[in-house]
Amino acid sequence: MKRKLLSLFLLPAAMLNLLSGCASSEKTAEEAEEEITAQTLTVSDPDYYTRFKDDGLSINVYNWGEYISTGADEGTLDVNSEFEKLTGIKVNYTNYATNEELYAKLKGGGATYDVIIPSDYMISKMIKEDMIQELDFENIPNFGYIMDNFRNMEYDPENAYSVPYTWGTVGIIYDETMVDMDEEDIDWDLLWDETYADQILMFDNPRDAFAISELLLGYSLNTENPEELADAAEKLKEQKRIVQAYVMDEIFDKMGAGDALIAPYYAGDALTIMEENDSLNFVVPKSGTNLFVDAMCIPVGAKQKEAAEMYINFMCEPDIAFANIDYICYSTPHSAAFEMLDEEVRNDPISYPDEELIAERTTVFVNLSDEANKRMQDLWTEMKSAEDETTNKWLMPAFLVLCLATVVFVLIRRHIKNKKDIF
Repeated sequence: MKRKLLSLFLLPAAMLNLLSGCASSEKTAEEAEEEITAQTLTVSDPDYYTRFKDDGLSINVYNWGEYISTGADEGTLDVNSEFEKLTGIKVNYTNYATNEELYAKLKGGGATYDVIIPSDYMISKMIKEDMIQELDFENIPNFGYIMDNFRNMEYDPENAYSVPYTWGTVGIIYDETMVDMDEEDIDWDLLWDETYADQILMFDNPRDAFAISELLLGYSLNTENPEELADAAEKLKEQKRIVQAYVMDEIFDKMGAGDALIAPYYAGDALTIMEENDSLNFVVPKSGTNLFVDAMCIPVGAKQKEAAEMYINFMCEPDIAFANIDYICYSTPHSAAFEMLDEEVRNDPISYPDEELIAERTTVFVNLSDEANKRMQDLWTEMKSAEDETTNKWLMPAFLVLCLATVVFVLIRRHIKNKKDIF
């Protein structure tokens, strides 16, 4: 996905015109500048956003990293700043790296948030545990822009608790100049290929990691079968010895810089890296994958519920929904934002895979039972804490043994020499 930037002058064309002197100045201006319109903001009901204008309110928003338009690119909108200017409500904005981190923070009660953006299965879990509250959709009229196929999904069947923000698939990002495989042949077992030992990254959260292992074994990524979960953990144990690191947001930097060759990743983030590094490619493995939805919710205990609903409605304004999706490169469930995308983007098979692929090769996570969640977490902890069986683990002991042998050898030689000197 190409982010919208202000135009740059095409100097070679201008220089050519100066040298030839045969083109008019008007034509030169047309050829020398690529015109791309900066993003602007128009809201559907300006009066709606004035109700708290002078009340000095603030809201706490907790979101994934790099998951909102910040205005960092010239000509793009700073979404939170625009909301503050429009409403007079201050936004305190912080980030988390995984659904589990978000859950632990809320469960621990150490902080209060007004808006959070968890993934499908975590929304279901939080609904079950009374951690998020029902929304008043009278305050969120822009929900009408959400596409029908992203409403009443299994994680929130009555659409009472959440408003979809983005969606996408999980796949493999890899350096195609170093990984010699045809795209159509790539499957999850590439992450277990010893040819690329110490060049493979793995997700540092149990649900995503177990899903990959389960798909590789031919199991459902929503399995609760104890034996299948144990098998998946054992498979992850086998992989551990060739994994360079267990990471989340760090995948972006490591793959972008060429510090690793292969990693599982989310399609939207993969597209962003691929803009910067043209040796990278992304593929949905042939045995299938997870299709995820991230959605906006309001936790129980939020101090400013109506202001939070105003923020969610603002995020569904067409110009804002477009600005966000254009910046973060994920797929949008917002009908108006989708129509604003370039045709090339709307037809991109990574951002918007065809219906056949979605139907035949993707599965949405559902919340597992408490027992299955605990079993998975225990197996994950055991796997992560187990002694690493890579060859690298023997380097330090071997080095110490060599040092000890050297010391013994020197002492013996010195002892023999001293005896010779005496006699």
